[in-house]
Amino acid sequence: MRFAPAAAALSLLVAVTASVSHADNREPDPRASALIMQGRAALVAGEAQQAIDAFEAALAVDPSYTPIFLDLAEVARQEGLQGKAIRYYREALARDPGNFAALSGEGAAMFEKGAVEKARRNLAKLQSMCGANCPETVRLQAALSRPVQPRMAAETTRADGNLGQN
Repeated sequence: MRFAPAAAALSLLVAVTASVSHADNREPDPRASALIMQGRAALVAGEAQQAIDAFEAALAVDPSYTPIFLDLAEVARQEGLQGKAIRYYREALARDPGNFAALSGEGAAMFEKGAVEKARRNLAKLQSMCGANCPETVRLQAALSRPVQPRMAAETTRADGNLGQN
């Protein structure tokens, strides 16, 4: 009887640890997995809309599989829709706050959108969480080392302050 409280606490700890690690590393539904592969192939082929359709279908099949949001964010970034990409990364982070790929991707999208300081905060967070040599940290550092791209509105603004083509 003296070991009953300790045994109960230990069994609770093992059960919680097992359920958390299972949730983080689980495989997607096989149908969703096939759609994810189809979407990635379409993305490589440069067919963004087909990739989006496949990823959204995969999300409908398995809405609890967080990595699909990373794929959707990647398509959005490639299409120049950084705001949409940031929303996808934030959804992934809401589900898995320690997702290094989502932190790195969100930081890169913020930088591309012009939010340099916010992107640097993501870099600092990544460095503290996974270290300076973590692949996601290195990827975000590389993105932040590129020159800041001028925003579209600034490129099309004429000298008189009106928008339009020259």
